[in-house]
Order: sequence, then C-alpha cells, then structure tokens
Amino acid sequence: MEVLKRNNVTVTGRGETPMLFAHGYGCDQNMWRYITPAFENNYKIILFDHVGFGNSDVSDYTTQKYHSLQGYADDMLEICRALNLKDVIFVGHSVSAIIGVLAAIKAPEIFQKLVLIGPSPRYINDPGYTGGFGREQITGLLESLDSNYLAWAAAIAPLIMGNAGRPELSEELAASFCRSHPEIARNFAYLTFLSDNRADLQKLQTKSLILQCQEDVIAPMEVGQYMHQNLKDSDLVVLNATGHCPNLSAPEETIAAMKAFLQAETVAK
Repeated sequence: MEVLKRNNVTVTGRGETPMLFAHGYGCDQNMWRYITPAFENNYKIILFDHVGFGNSDVSDYTTQKYHSLQGYADDMLEICRALNLKDVIFVGHSVSAIIGVLAAIKAPEIFQKLVLIGPSPRYINDPGYTGGFGREQITGLLESLDSNYLAWAAAIAPLIMGNAGRPELSEELAASFCRSHPEIARNFAYLTFLSDNRADLQKLQTKSLILQCQEDVIAPMEVGQYMHQNLKDSDLVVLNATGHCPNLSAPEETIAAMKAFLQAETVAK
C-alpha cells in the first residue's frame, strides 16, 4: 500500500493490541529502539517516519497538505486504516504528542489510550500561559534555522536533549536532524514552534498519560500541568529524567511509567 511505503511503516511484536509510536521533530522511528523491546511480547508494534524524515518517501509531499499539524495527523489515520487497526495505544513524543491528540479527536473510534511524552500545545508564552519561549526567542530560533540549517541543528540539539554529561545523545539528535529533508524540516519546524493547539485539548475524549520531565527547556513543568488541567481524562507523571527526550536518555523510567498506566487501566476494566 502506498501509505505504508510513504511513511516507511514497520510492524513487529507478538501481541494483538496495536501500539503506534510517533517520533518527534527531526527524528525517525529509530528513536524508539530503547522503548519498544519492553512491549513486543504483549503488543503489535507499529513504527513509522513522518514525511521528510527517516526513510519516508517525500515524492507526495505538498505544502498544501502539510500546512498544519493536521496533515501529519491524517497520515497517522491513513496508516491505522491501511492496517485495519483499532483500540490503538498511541505513543507520541514532543510535537507528535499533539499530532496524536489531533488524530484522536478526528477519529476517536480508532484509539484506546494516548501516551504523550513531553507534549506542548504552544511553545510561545502568552498572558496567563507559560509555553517556555518568548516570541522573540522563537523568531530568532527560526531565523537561525533559515540561515544555516546544519549549524542550527548542531546548536539546538544539546538544548533539546538536556543531558550535558552525555554528549553522545546530543550528537545522535543533531545527526538525525541533518539527515532530514532540509526544506520539509524547515517547514515542520515552523509548524511546530508557531502552532497553538490549546483550544483542541478540551475536545479530546480519549484517556491519556502525560509524561513530563523534571527539567525540560522545550516543554517546562508549567506546560505539563497545563496539559493535565485541560485534558479531562488524563494522568500526569513527572519523571526524574531531565531534557526533552526521555525515550533516549531515560528509557527504563519511561517504560515503567507507561507500563504502570497501561496495567492500571487494564485492572480498572
């Protein structure tokens, strides 16, 4: 099927319940390699690359389709329908957490639960809302990206990763950024940092887990609390992990929190 080729979809695992993983900005499905082995015995694991990243096929990319995050949410729904998935447990990192929220709002019948790792509905501060960045900071960040994408990738990766004592993590993230399709990565960065999805949160009906890192420059504590307050059926777990990518920097803690959420929901039924 075209959609499976477009998004480089891979399916593994020995379980029946589907678990769909969506990577964050500038990454690919390889970023889940420390997480998925813990779930392969009990779940069907579906991995994919957003268009423009990893080994996706960019031939069908149009700015008309991907002018908003909804375009990426629609891709995920196409994947689910192509594979006849239902009762999906969605796991999304960073901007893909919000993409998952949009997908579940549009097609709630597909999703069972959402796991949102480092989500943020808006990165720019607003009166009464802390997103973590002033508008001038975001403008400067995007201007830096426009002028020299490779230098921008090298500079922002350590900020995102937030584990100064483990430089290999930042190096991996920067390398992933540099493998991305430059023009699509640029457009996706603008979507990510300029989007405002706060009004969408209250439309979500699906049970969700918010995983918030203790120290995260990209999505600070106030953002995780805002998500929890505005997602009516949500749990908030604050990890001891620091940085924005606990799937890489603290996989054991991330796995434990996910399993506790999924097992508690199973027992409750």
